[in-house]
Amino acid sequence: MKVLVFDLDDTLYEELTYVRSGFLAVADFVEQQLGINSKEAFDLMWKALGQGRGHIFDEMLRHFNGYSKKHVHQCVQAYRTHTPEITLDPAAERCLERFKDYPVYIVTDGNKMVQHNKLRALCLYERIQFCFVTHRYGIKHAKPSPYCFEKIAKWEEVKPEEIVYIGDNPAKDFIGIKALGFRTVRIMQGNHKDVEKEEKYEAHVRISSLDELTSNLLDQLRTL
Repeated sequence: MKVLVFDLDDTLYEELTYVRSGFLAVADFVEQQLGINSKEAFDLMWKALGQGRGHIFDEMLRHFNGYSKKHVHQCVQAYRTHTPEITLDPAAERCLERFKDYPVYIVTDGNKMVQHNKLRALCLYERIQFCFVTHRYGIKHAKPSPYCFEKIAKWEEVKPEEIVYIGDNPAKDFIGIKALGFRTVRIMQGNHKDVEKEEKYEAHVRISSLDELTSNLLDQLRTL
């Protein structure tokens, strides 16, 4: 294999840590601007997340009698624009060091500003060739679109079968590129670790940690 491509959220770091960081930023905002106790606001949002409820900011503001569309929008902005307190998973750190001589890319979906702030907080811009935030190229090019992966193949002048992509979400990470010859690895962690999909959605191989992404595994992928 000649090129490594990683997903970001729940692949190189735990996405829940970003959510927690964002909730803390929102809690600080509502305390400063609306006089709502930040600890109580955070605890309510965190509990709501654990119960799988949507419209968390709306519910939090209503609970404290501070709801308005403007305040919801301001909470969303506080969440999206804050500087996140997140760190690479130790296994991801070791993996990037292990393959430091490889061309390494990231392909990630999501809000452009949010993903940029994550990449900057994780100091990944200094360690990778390029990060494709798919939404910069239009929603139609988000995964499972192969658009960004084909650009990588063109840039590196390699065949799809010489590129391996490591991601966590079988609903979208692999189906768009596996059929084109790209090699795929599913890391079994994060929100999607217990999801089972039919074969066409699955990666070529599964790993439980990036410590398992070794030269031997890349050699095995090359022969598939």
